[in-house]
Amino acid sequence: MAPNDRVRTARKQKGYSQVALADKASVTRQTIGLIEAGKYNPSLKLCLRICYALDKTLDELFWYDEGKFDR
Repeated sequence: MAPNDRVRTARKQKGYSQVALADKASVTRQTIGLIEAGKYNPSLKLCLRICYALDKTLDELFWYDEGKFDR
């Protein structure tokens, strides 16, 4: 599963809308939408804020599955 799909799945599991997650991560809803669409690569700082908001680790949300990384 790609990181953008994991963020969307974790957000929905917590029952958060994109707006709610954006508020918790101090970004706009559009930024969360772009991350979930795979069209925006967040900074490490933003990744950590998203992880904190969703009670997940960096590995759980943003690490590529071994062997599936496109070079």
